[in-house]
Amino acid sequence: MRQIGVNNLKIGDVLGKTIYSSRGRVLLGKGVKLTPLFISKLRDMGISIVYIEDDRFDDIVVEDVITEEQRWEAMDLIERSSQAVRLGKDLDGFELKRIVGNIVEQILFKKDILVSLMDIRSRDNQMFAHLVNVCVLSVVLGKAMLLDKEKLETLAIGALLHDIGKMQLDPQLINRTENLSSQEMEQMKKHTFFGFEELRKRKDFSLVVAHIAFQHHENVNGTGYPRQLKEGEIHPLAQIVAITDLFDKLTSDNSGMKRVMPYEACEILMGLVGKYFPLEPVRLFLRNIAAYPTGITVRLSTGEIGVVVDQNLSMPARPVVRVFDDTDPNSNKGKEYDMIECRTIFITEVLS
Repeated sequence: MRQIGVNNLKIGDVLGKTIYSSRGRVLLGKGVKLTPLFISKLRDMGISIVYIEDDRFDDIVVEDVITEEQRWEAMDLIERSSQAVRLGKDLDGFELKRIVGNIVEQILFKKDILVSLMDIRSRDNQMFAHLVNVCVLSVVLGKAMLLDKEKLETLAIGALLHDIGKMQLDPQLINRTENLSSQEMEQMKKHTFFGFEELRKRKDFSLVVAHIAFQHHENVNGTGYPRQLKEGEIHPLAQIVAITDLFDKLTSDNSGMKRVMPYEACEILMGLVGKYFPLEPVRLFLRNIAAYPTGITVRLSTGEIGVVVDQNLSMPARPVVRVFDDTDPNSNKGKEYDMIECRTIFITEVLS
């Protein structure tokens, strides 16, 4: 299995990973042979990357941090919770705590975590997929920061609900993330206050959950909103969500930002240290993110083109790459460069 851009798909390519809707409904199943209609549908849905089967890389395992079932169960819950808030109804705190508890348990159970999966999202599930991914990434970072289980669960709830205040805004505004006027941007910024007001009333959640929603757009240099807090005034759990929120927006489709590869997002985060974020959580976060996710196609400094087939936990920016000799049609055996051992070889370009 390897990753490929939708614009590079060919008729007859076989889907290597199932594509789901926000409620876990299968949109296109693993093993489906792609037709012109299916490829067109993928573009119409706003999907830019997929995973396809490839005999040369059939041993590649692209692992998620949580199970597919946990991911779509959480997406379904946050969609229902958002609709409840929009209608002025109460969200199901008991069910939310149960699902969050399972996610935290799953992440704590894993000994070593290197996030290497790039999400496949459509326009219809972008918002809910984003919230779940921010939740997962926040718990991964919280674990790296040695937070105890109780704090991780509070962090996970806050991450999952950090944008709940958007449900009190005009749906047309929150669905149109580009070309906002200054007036519309000021209206959008109110979601932090609305989220705080919604969550601080709840006795079944820690007040910290409300402050995560309130502070996740504050910057350490005081240029954030809504209160222009500075370093030392921002809650540490809100800073975690701020980091993972931006990273996920940078690396996903339909977020209102130009999608970039994880290695570029890592560089952006480092460039914002001291401006938006403190150094230590960013440093720990980048140690748990694969700069070049498993399955992507890359060009090496040797001129060869290959696919990332494995990761090095000790150096996330130096993966294992398998290349083939495309001039030999009978060559099915590639060679691999472990970039920790091959120190003079480096990735010059991401092609997928």
